[in-house]
Amino acid sequence: MDFLLPLILGFTIAAIGILPPGLINMTAAKVSVVDGRNEAISFAIGATVTVFFQTYIAIQFAKFINSRQDIITLLQEIGLLLFLSITTFLFWSARKPKKVKQEIKMHSKSNRFFLGMLLSALNLFPIPFYVFVSVTLSTYGLFYFNSLFEYLFVSGVVIGSFTVFYLYILYFKNHQSKSDYLIKNGNYIIGSITGLISLVAFFKLLNTLWI
Repeated sequence: MDFLLPLILGFTIAAIGILPPGLINMTAAKVSVVDGRNEAISFAIGATVTVFFQTYIAIQFAKFINSRQDIITLLQEIGLLLFLSITTFLFWSARKPKKVKQEIKMHSKSNRFFLGMLLSALNLFPIPFYVFVSVTLSTYGLFYFNSLFEYLFVSGVVIGSFTVFYLYILYFKNHQSKSDYLIKNGNYIIGSITGLISLVAFFKLLNTLWI
């Protein structure tokens, strides 16, 4: 179980974070439709390689932050406001759902792997996201800053990220109705999850302040 916990946490958190339609997973789906599954898988592998480095860097930042209780408390407060803002935005934007339009232009087929790395690198959100996640999990005793746990967590994130990319590649073209459902209702689904996280973070922060 000591080996499974970081893998499961990394996989679940990555899957939840990447599931809503976004630039990378929708581009993977587009590559699959235009160029075929093999090219799309090459793109997804490139994107996942960047995710690996982003997650590892985030954990190293979190390791430093974890030694400063004042920074942890501040991060909890910022995280609570961040998740409340995300929840509010998701539910507000979900009131008028719009189908995601695919206007991403495809050029040469020879650099799908590097295109995946580049688009993933342009997305800087994973670094602060995994800093906050790892520090928060650490306060609950669910994350340990040692080499084995860190590498297993990063591996879980990589597996979870690639799995979601692959599901987009596999089902987007042949299961259009399911894709439409995800696009229309994704904000409600993720908004509910972030709302629950906000509630947990709120009670955790109250407990910290009262001690």
